[in-house]
Amino acid sequence: MCLLNIAKREVLRIAVRPLYLFCMIIAPVFCYLFFTTLMANGLPTDLPAGVVDLDNTSTTRNIIRNLDAFQQTHIVAHYPSVMEARKAIQRGEIYSFYYIPEGTTEATLASRQPKVSFYVNYSYLIAGSLLYKDQRTISELAAGAVGRATLYAKGATEDQAMAFLQPIVIDTHALNNPWLNYSVYLCNTLFPGILMLLIFLTTIYTLGEEVKNGTGRELMHLADNSITKVLIGKLLPHTLVFFVIAVFYNVYLYGYLHYPCHSGIFPMLLAGLLLVLSSQAFGVFLFGLFGSFRLALSAASLWGVISFSISGFTFPVMAMHPTLQALCVLFPLRHYYLLYVNFALNGYPLIYAWQAVVALLVFLLLPFLVLKKLRTILLQYVYVP
Repeated sequence: MCLLNIAKREVLRIAVRPLYLFCMIIAPVFCYLFFTTLMANGLPTDLPAGVVDLDNTSTTRNIIRNLDAFQQTHIVAHYPSVMEARKAIQRGEIYSFYYIPEGTTEATLASRQPKVSFYVNYSYLIAGSLLYKDQRTISELAAGAVGRATLYAKGATEDQAMAFLQPIVIDTHALNNPWLNYSVYLCNTLFPGILMLLIFLTTIYTLGEEVKNGTGRELMHLADNSITKVLIGKLLPHTLVFFVIAVFYNVYLYGYLHYPCHSGIFPMLLAGLLLVLSSQAFGVFLFGLFGSFRLALSAASLWGVISFSISGFTFPVMAMHPTLQALCVLFPLRHYYLLYVNFALNGYPLIYAWQAVVALLVFLLLPFLVLKKLRTILLQYVYVP
């Protein structure tokens, strides 16, 4: 009965404080809709680029037209010199420019191996990488076209010319994300990462607010002085709301947007529930560990932000320093990411992902390490601004 009373008390607190509504519903849903609409096309398209064509022949103009035809590249300006193009990059007008020196066509026809250059602003990693790929591709295609024309002029057949220019043909098969959709690659881990961070902060806030308002003794009395009942009663409404949000993003990604989910949606719902519970447990652990409202919030923010980098979806864990590879197991998002890869992308049964499941369940044991201190915090600590 006391659990029900504590839960009702917490529901009332959630209902009358807009901050809870924002952190638990508005913020995650807004982020989900924002990122999926931002990357609706999968990859950025028509990235602005410039050209410095000092040769200005029909051959170089054809190269520029072909470069502009690439999906990610849009030639927005022609510059008279490298200096002008460099200034345009510094002003943020373009992300890169393609430089064709004078005499390129003549040197090409004479087989003197002319050099073209492309300058990319890698301060913008995604834009820079995409434009670099397009400009390098068009350079290789242009070289191949000239070589093919030369072989044709010498009497070679098309098969002979292609066998000389491309003796090995690469047949590429992109697994799990054959569309190379950047949104599929990013959103499936970014969404739970945002939810995890909000759970950290909300869990610490709801406990710290009891200390701040001096209602810890009242809460303990309502729970018959049982800190376990306090945690279950207070966090149960939060668990239900956050799990509904987890169900929402799973249905949104796999049901509405039709992102790859080879295991079916139910294993992903299980992974979402484990993430919610483990994140709440970790938030309780941080609050009990530091005993300070502000320090716990700061630690949760830092831990949540680092999770995006160390979980493995932005940079492979196997390529990290061995120390970081060992530390990555301390982050719930890392284990959720492994569940996503095994379930949604590879379609493996649950038994093949048992290690990640067990790891998330281990996080549920963390609050037991600080139960005694949590009880002391609620009964004796005085909030210090």
